[in-house]
Amino acid sequence: MLKPNLYLFLAMCLGLFAGCNQSPEQVKKRPNVVFILADDYGYADLSATGSQYYETPNLDRIAKEGVTFTQGYAACRVCSPSRASIMTGMFTARHGITDWIGAKTGEDWRSHNRQDKLLPAEYNHSLNLDYVTLPEALKEEGYKTFFAGKWHIGGEGSFPEDHGFDVNKGGHHRGSPPGGYFAPFKNPKLEDNQPGENLSERLARETVQFITDNKDSTFFAFLSFYAVHGPIQTTEEKWKKYRDKAEKLGIADKGFEMERVLPIRKTQDNPVYAGLVESMDDAIGIVTKALDDLGLAENTIVVFTSDNGGVASGDAFSTSNLPLRGGKGYQWEGGIREPFLVKVPWLDVAGTKNDQPVMATDLYPTILELTGSKMRPENHVDGVSLVSVLNGTKLQERPLYWHYPHYGNQGGNPSSIIRRGDWKLIHYWEDDKDELYHLAQDINERNDLSAEQPDRVKALREELLGWLDEMNANYPTEDPEYNEELAMKRKEHIEQVVLADKEDERMRFLSPEFKPNDSWWGSKVTVD
Repeated sequence: MLKPNLYLFLAMCLGLFAGCNQSPEQVKKRPNVVFILADDYGYADLSATGSQYYETPNLDRIAKEGVTFTQGYAACRVCSPSRASIMTGMFTARHGITDWIGAKTGEDWRSHNRQDKLLPAEYNHSLNLDYVTLPEALKEEGYKTFFAGKWHIGGEGSFPEDHGFDVNKGGHHRGSPPGGYFAPFKNPKLEDNQPGENLSERLARETVQFITDNKDSTFFAFLSFYAVHGPIQTTEEKWKKYRDKAEKLGIADKGFEMERVLPIRKTQDNPVYAGLVESMDDAIGIVTKALDDLGLAENTIVVFTSDNGGVASGDAFSTSNLPLRGGKGYQWEGGIREPFLVKVPWLDVAGTKNDQPVMATDLYPTILELTGSKMRPENHVDGVSLVSVLNGTKLQERPLYWHYPHYGNQGGNPSSIIRRGDWKLIHYWEDDKDELYHLAQDINERNDLSAEQPDRVKALREELLGWLDEMNANYPTEDPEYNEELAMKRKEHIEQVVLADKEDERMRFLSPEFKPNDSWWGSKVTVD
């Protein structure tokens, strides 16, 4: 196995010796990077990680040609904090974006009429311009940089072009696609072409155009899908394909059960969501095919991951993350463990799986080292390069931290997490209680060992709280207007009404007569 730095050194030496007889195009270039980020895409949402329902041949190909990190994590259970951590290599408590930008805090939270015990903490509403982001670091190394899709880590003055991207197609302050998944997109950073054009495929084509224009240079292309965030939409053809497939696999009598706060989906049988997943995979295929056709695949690093877990509760109640517990917004593994694929063509690791705990913060230094770029430990302070792992060594054990002092839309609780080795401790801010799980033996997080392991709980809790204090983290506060009686009434309504409504909606989506509207969310709109 050839280490990347040695690979680059030998390539440069060969270029020097052969330079007199070769054109510049024939001299080996530094590797390109294509970083693909999905939105709200769950750990179990692709065939390569076990789904029997969704079809993702292009993602499966990346897994087959690269490394699958089976314990790869997002930096947060919701989007904006995770995205900021990818760009900076910092945990969320350090950069201060701890909730999705736009979420209410403090007394404003009461407008949701949820009757929660706490008022959510304040958070930063844009990515700090003083940070040297991953694209800025690569740009200083001579890379052309490109962004397409969802941004959601700042508004005017803090857009992708303000943080190191030469080109921005579609990245602005919104977290969901303003016009849905079919044109007109209503996106101030993405002009409309054909009515009814698919958004995921359009973003892929923009990415391919950038790659084509810069094929003789070195480039960093960041394709950040809005998919599979709600509103979930697909075409009639894809809906029918997956409706029929659900019927063939056998439609369960019940698709939901109650989690602590909201109903949670326990079946993968949503044909609308499945169609949206396939469209995103189709778009990924457009990009990987272009790399092949342009002769760039063997010199291009490809990364794929998601910003948080699949939406099993709240929002569109789209998917199931089983065997992981929870989903987007939750403190359990379903909220933070993600598909995590890394393809480095020159390494002999195709099709391998690695079970070491890693986080999206690690991708910043990993990409720098793989490209032979200057490391920036003062910036990617919470990230560790995974190049040694890709070369077959073990990472030194380290703590991983998550801080979410907020309530989500999906049923999660304000809490902070530390993972050290196989142990995971969740500290809840409502009551200062802890849960302790041994993930190697309990991936479902159903066996809370906190009562049996008080010394371990104490040590992990002290380590977690000490780190948060070091970060000057913000915390939620008690709401003096909390009304327990009203809270219980809300809980009863969810259990008696919302749960039944979700089951009814599930069966409507699976009905042969299902028809959302005449144009199928605009996918049937054509030019006269």
